[in-house]
Amino acid sequence: MSGRVPIIYIRGYAMTEGERNETAADPFCGFNVGSTLYRAVPDKNSKPTKFVFESPLVRLVTEFQYQHVYQNGADIVDPDWEPPTDIEGKQTVGIPSASIVIYRYYDDGSKYFGDGKPRALEEYATGLSDLILKVRDLVCKHTPAKGDPVTPDTFKCYLVAHSMGGLVARAFLQNPKLGADDARRSVSKFFTFATPHNGIEMLDANVPRWLTPNEINTFNREKMADFLNLDPAREQRDRVDLIPEEVLKPDRIFCMVGTNRGDYEAGQGLARAFVGHGSDGLVKIANASVCGVADGRITQPAATAYAYRSHSGAFGIVNSEEAYQNLVRFLFGDVRVDIWLDVESVTLPPDLAGKEGVEALYEIELKAAPRGKRWFLTRRTAVEDSPACRTHTELTSGKPDRQKIYLSSVFLSKRASVDKVNNSLVYAMMVAVKVPDYEVKRVFWPDGHFEGTDLFHDTAFLEVTPPTTTTGGWEVKYWWASAPQSPKTKTLLFTSASSMEELPMSFVNAEQPGITGNLRLVVRPWS
Repeated sequence: MSGRVPIIYIRGYAMTEGERNETAADPFCGFNVGSTLYRAVPDKNSKPTKFVFESPLVRLVTEFQYQHVYQNGADIVDPDWEPPTDIEGKQTVGIPSASIVIYRYYDDGSKYFGDGKPRALEEYATGLSDLILKVRDLVCKHTPAKGDPVTPDTFKCYLVAHSMGGLVARAFLQNPKLGADDARRSVSKFFTFATPHNGIEMLDANVPRWLTPNEINTFNREKMADFLNLDPAREQRDRVDLIPEEVLKPDRIFCMVGTNRGDYEAGQGLARAFVGHGSDGLVKIANASVCGVADGRITQPAATAYAYRSHSGAFGIVNSEEAYQNLVRFLFGDVRVDIWLDVESVTLPPDLAGKEGVEALYEIELKAAPRGKRWFLTRRTAVEDSPACRTHTELTSGKPDRQKIYLSSVFLSKRASVDKVNNSLVYAMMVAVKVPDYEVKRVFWPDGHFEGTDLFHDTAFLEVTPPTTTTGGWEVKYWWASAPQSPKTKTLLFTSASSMEELPMSFVNAEQPGITGNLRLVVRPWS
């Protein structure tokens, strides 16, 4: 299978000495933890559905033939580590490209292998650079059964990180003082689970810089700007969820965002109480993704998807089918689809038309699911505090950046087809724009308000059929469920990696209140 390069997993924050000890005692730092629990509805009092997810590690081994690098009780960074023998008992050299490597940066901070004290994040970032170069050297020594050997110039790796691990990776990528440029150039893709890219909020305030015990101030935006090497003169002084395009293109980054605060039990539930709604229990939804930046201007968001999972635990995001499916599609998929909602116009109720001081908050929902599966690739709903939001002022401002709303990205994989006769890939995208709570001069307007109703609601279908030859095109069919008799078709000839096609799907609600616009699917090849 092509596309298999080393995966380096970077676990999240361990606050106490006990947590660091527990982490040091776990060979895979949580990447081997699965779950049997799935919440189909956002009600903590209802029983969860049984759904067995074995763990990211187990699935990568069984489905993609990855292997870990531990041998005879030693890790590759240990002086007594030796590569395994082959089936004939002969000593091999190096490690294969399809290897999973765990970055064990908390070993020195445990009482088992160190002094029990945490280090600064900058030290972890530098250590990541050293590990990447170690992996590169071992992969380059290995002779693959098929294909050409990897050289230092062709070596690539994937970084996969949970929570603070994503900040460790970003510090390494963004700060030239933290590691080697050779190691940075080796990173091909970067995937984060529930990383606080824009810091952590407690009681609606950013964690203060003076809160130094156990390195809690790592999540302070001012401190983050320092270790992320962000320009102090940047326009977006209140934001640190920015990655310069010259470091890593946002196209090569995926942010998996959790939206279930109710099942995060850390600190007996105190953490989720302090962080509040619109979070996974620890990280605010709005803080869990990144954007690219070039010449001081924000360029585009990284690929993002949402799952009704908590920050960690039995209902956690790392040990979930939804996040795993996004991970492997991002790493090994064939086609990328970015989903946008372009709003052309919105109208007010007749009694409010022409009045001064009218405001409203529009909530835009999206759920995307592949055919034959019991889970969503992305799930954004108002009841789970995860819709995309725009005010009436923004949608009527005439500013394109406020009227063109990024919703999510999905990656299509030929190997994921469930129909053995028809090899097409079919996805349903349930889209809704909720009727807002209208306000007049900041006072709720109850006349004509009906809670939970929609300005627009429909399901879009996208069917993609892979080409039968190397020079053939991808056949695409797309339609609204409300008009199944009128599908649009198109042949996508991806002549290069930068090829791109936009598929607009218009919708109209001409009533008052109403909305018109397009669901815009940006389709491109992926590797």
